[in-house]
Amino acid sequence: QVQLQESGPGLVKPSQTLSLTCTVSGASITTTNYYWMWIRQPPGGGLEWMGEISYSGRPYYNPCLRSRSSNSRDTSKNQLTLQLRSVTPEDTGVYYCARAGGSGMWDYWGPGIQVTVSS
Repeated sequence: QVQLQESGPGLVKPSQTLSLTCTVSGASITTTNYYWMWIRQPPGGGLEWMGEISYSGRPYYNPCLRSRSSNSRDTSKNQLTLQLRSVTPEDTGVYYCARAGGSGMWDYWGPGIQVTVSS
């Protein structure tokens, strides 16, 4: 059973950097042909793909967020890290990490973590 769990601050002030961690169990983040994603959902809105990091450690970014975001990983801890700089209230939402399997489907998700950007 693959499990993902997001963690990090629930409240961030504008202009600060949001840092979230996704802890993965039941699968290695280095296993060939799997990609590890960050997705968010604003209040009342749809899902937005933020970016991903491949099994080999290569990051990919949504062009709209590329200038502010950074995806990294710690293979010794089997963890993913998302950093989003210069946050604004529009960055408020539920943040998820997920796995993309060989089929291209996002087959496993974490429960999500609520992040509020407010002063």
